[in-house]
Amino acid sequence: MEIFTRFNRKNIQDRQVDTLIGLSKGLIADGKVNQNEAEFLLSWLVQNRYTTENPIILNLLEKVDSMLKDGILDAEESTELLKLLQSISGEKSEIGELTKTSTLPINDPMPPIIFEKTSFLFTGTCAFGTRKQCQDVIESLGGINANGVTKTLNYLILGIYVTDSWAHESFGRKIEKAVEYRDNGVPLVIITEEHWANEAKL
Repeated sequence: MEIFTRFNRKNIQDRQVDTLIGLSKGLIADGKVNQNEAEFLLSWLVQNRYTTENPIILNLLEKVDSMLKDGILDAEESTELLKLLQSISGEKSEIGELTKTSTLPINDPMPPIIFEKTSFLFTGTCAFGTRKQCQDVIESLGGINANGVTKTLNYLILGIYVTDSWAHESFGRKIEKAVEYRDNGVPLVIITEEHWANEAKL
């Protein structure tokens, strides 16, 4: 099952999500998302943030807030947001299209994961849920949540929303640092959220 739907299936009847689906359909009706539309969406997400713990809303809020942090929705961000809203509304594209593994510096092949007493760090936005929810899973499986990319980090997990433009994202420095350590012989593994979820049997 496609990872976004897989992790958010239980929330799909949420009234706020129903509203979000309607909003998404309206925002993408002309095949693009402009600055004013993105700002309107951010405002709606912020207002609803305080009355929900639904990961669909929280994930999208984190992503849109990151896009607008500099006050400008550039062309690349507009295209990415369009694809996100298409996936939420069920129109045209699938969320999985956003993760282009051919251009992401993940280990190939991705190895089996040892959870017990090993360290993990998430970067980007995850479809599974909030950062805290992901970290809770790590702890429940005997793992350790790291605070940053260091030479002692075992696994860097790239959230499903990490795209092929990762180097320009706010979390790009973490990935660059991890790649540098790995290329220099540090046994640091870079994996996708989907691989992590499969290994954790979520």
